[in-house]
Amino acid sequence: MQDWQAQLDLGFEHQHGKTVLAHRRHLGPLTVQRPFYPEGEVCHVYVLHPPGGVVAGDRLAININAASHSAALVTTPAAGKFYRSEGKQARQSVALNVAANASLEWLPQETIVYEGAQVASEVRLDLVAGARFLGWEVLALGRPAAQEGFTVGEVGMNWRIFRAGELFYRERLLIDAQAFAANWGLNGHSACGTLFAYPANAAQLAAVQALIGENTGQGVTLLDDLLICRALDARADRLRDFFQDVWRLLRPEVIGREACAPRIWAT
Repeated sequence: MQDWQAQLDLGFEHQHGKTVLAHRRHLGPLTVQRPFYPEGEVCHVYVLHPPGGVVAGDRLAININAASHSAALVTTPAAGKFYRSEGKQARQSVALNVAANASLEWLPQETIVYEGAQVASEVRLDLVAGARFLGWEVLALGRPAAQEGFTVGEVGMNWRIFRAGELFYRERLLIDAQAFAANWGLNGHSACGTLFAYPANAAQLAAVQALIGENTGQGVTLLDDLLICRALDARADRLRDFFQDVWRLLRPEVIGREACAPRIWAT
C-alpha cells in the first residue's frame, strides 16, 4: 500500500472589509472546501482529507498563516482517524502562524486513534504581539462502542507555543497501553483533550472555573496570559461538547466576537 505524503498550505488576508483565503496550495489528499461567511467578515474553512483516515507511513502537514487584521476559523467536517499499524508510524504536523491584530481559531473535530496505531503529532503555534488564538485537540482512543480499548499502540502529541519567536510553552504527551490504563494517566478514559486560549486573564480563568464547577475530569489554569483547559471523559462526544461550551464562553473576550458555530458541527 502506498504511503500518503500530503501537505496543505493556507494563507488568510484581510481584503475589502473581510478575510479571504488569499493563498492555498495542496499536495496529495489534503484540501479545503470553499470558504464560508456565516458571521460576515470572518472566514470559516473546512479542511478535508478524502481518504478518511491515516495509516502507517502516512505523513500529513498543514501550514496556516493568518496575516495582520485577518480573522479565520478552521475546522474539519468529521473526526480524523489513525488506523492500526504493524510497526510504522503515522505522522502529522501542524504549523499555525498568527500575525499582529489577527485571530485564528483551530478547532478540528476529534481524532480517533484505533487500537494498535502508532501516531506522532506535533503542533507549532507562533504568536506575536496583538495576536489572538483559540484552539483545541481532542483524542478518542480505541472504540468503546465496539468494546475496543487501547491495550496496544502509542500516541505522541506535542504542542510548542512561541511568542515573538521565543518558546513560551511546550507540552509533550505520550500515551501507550500503560498510560491509558493507569490512574496516573487516563485511568481508562477513552477521550482526552486540551484547549488553549490567548490572550486570557484572571476573569476568563474564573469564568471557566465556574463553568466546570464540581465536575471531575475537567480543569483549567492560567500561565501568564495563556489559558489551558484540559478534560478527560469516557465519551468523546461529551468532551467535545464541553470544549464547545468553553469556546462559546471565551470567544467574545479572547477573539472579540460572539460565538458562531460552524454549520458542519450541527450535522
